[in-house]
Amino acid sequence: MKAFGKGVLLVLAVVVLTGVASGVALAAEKIGVIDPQRIMFNHPKFEETQKKIQQVVESKQDEAKMAIETESDNKKKADIYQKKREEAATEQNKLMEPLFKDVDLAMRAVAKAKGITLVLDKGMVFFGGEDITNDIIQELKKSASK
Repeated sequence: MKAFGKGVLLVLAVVVLTGVASGVALAAEKIGVIDPQRIMFNHPKFEETQKKIQQVVESKQDEAKMAIETESDNKKKADIYQKKREEAATEQNKLMEPLFKDVDLAMRAVAKAKGITLVLDKGMVFFGGEDITNDIIQELKKSASK
């Protein structure tokens, strides 16, 4: 019985020490938190890009309507509609990609300047972390004016 008790005690000691060590490693990380939606909405090119996306969506809707009107088979109508939706989504992704890249570069620049090693979505964090949302927005505005 004594040997069993010592073994359990040893395992508990290892678990506790591992937990403490990982806690120390985590404490060494400087964590930043962001509000990605607010950052994107404040991107200097966001409104212009949204207008372009709206134009693409409307164009694809018009194309779908015209193609569907000439088609009598409901299955083919559904296929046309789905194809146009996918085309619109592809165009939207192409238009948004430069904004995502800008945000990523701004986030990395701010994190590096502040010594932050980990950036998380603010909505996923219950407590803690330095909110760098405004700093990223300022970095985006500064980059856009160059």
